[in-house]
Amino acid sequence: MKEDMQKVILITGGAGFIGSNLCDYFLSKGDKVVCLDNFATGHRHNLKDFINHPNFNLIEGDIRNAIDCATAVKGVDYVLHQAALGSVPRSLKDPVTTNDVNVTGFLNMLVAARDEKVKRFIYAASSSTYGDSESLPKVEEVIGKPLSPYAITKYVNELYAEIFSKTYGLETIGLRYFNVFGRKQDPNGAYAAVIPKFVMQLMQLESPKINGDGNYSRDFTYIDNVIQMNELAMLTTNPEAVNTIYNTAYGDRNTLNNLVDYLKEYLSEYDPRIGTVSVEYGPNRAGDIPHSLASIDKAKDLLGYNPQYSMQEGLKEAVGWYWNNLR
Repeated sequence: MKEDMQKVILITGGAGFIGSNLCDYFLSKGDKVVCLDNFATGHRHNLKDFINHPNFNLIEGDIRNAIDCATAVKGVDYVLHQAALGSVPRSLKDPVTTNDVNVTGFLNMLVAARDEKVKRFIYAASSSTYGDSESLPKVEEVIGKPLSPYAITKYVNELYAEIFSKTYGLETIGLRYFNVFGRKQDPNGAYAAVIPKFVMQLMQLESPKINGDGNYSRDFTYIDNVIQMNELAMLTTNPEAVNTIYNTAYGDRNTLNNLVDYLKEYLSEYDPRIGTVSVEYGPNRAGDIPHSLASIDKAKDLLGYNPQYSMQEGLKEAVGWYWNNLR
């Protein structure tokens, strides 16, 4: 299918943070989008801007149900599989449900995509797969042992995808996301990601609590870079670029202390009092890796990836969105 022709794209977990941004983007490109979501962690308000769009179709269903998966892939060209139960702490608390969704649900989607003969299956992998590997930057072919049930499930996804590519000829591409942030990311709940959680605390003049001494570092990746990677993975015609894994990141790292400093600086433009809010420190969190930094050379070489937003540039955009939408 040519790039300029209308595509039919299934986005699982399309009511979630990353999924809803992908829905919005591909609808704006003139494609047809099918969203499969059970709203376990996604939100209807993430769909409000396009719920009535003529090219948008919402299917309320669960990837743990093979029939729902088969229904959702009917007539679909590409699958962007975002549906998962995220969070390392949640997986430590409830490994069974994490496994059901992330492994059984993933396998159901692979089978459905294979049976429907979709063109390509692109899926959200995770930087947690690097586990206890201490090498930096993280290179796709060098991983360690997983440090949490969540990390195990995301590694199993990669193994299943590889088998389906080799055995059934299903084209797959895994995108190892590194600490994605941006508009629509949920600041609420026990397993909220660190950036929206800190933003909401600072906007309320509350002290953000950092796990550890704040010197753990991450390759924080703005949502628009992730959208770019999904599109490149979907559209590439390079045969060497498929049936493999890519780091999806900016290729730079910042400590949690750096992060809070930037957030205070950018939010102070809206409310100067935020600049004086202090930070609290607590114990390190189980299952967390100390440092994370991606090599993005493979994505640049094979997909032509060129991330447009550094962490700082993304934070400025994200802070503005949170201030205008959630204050």
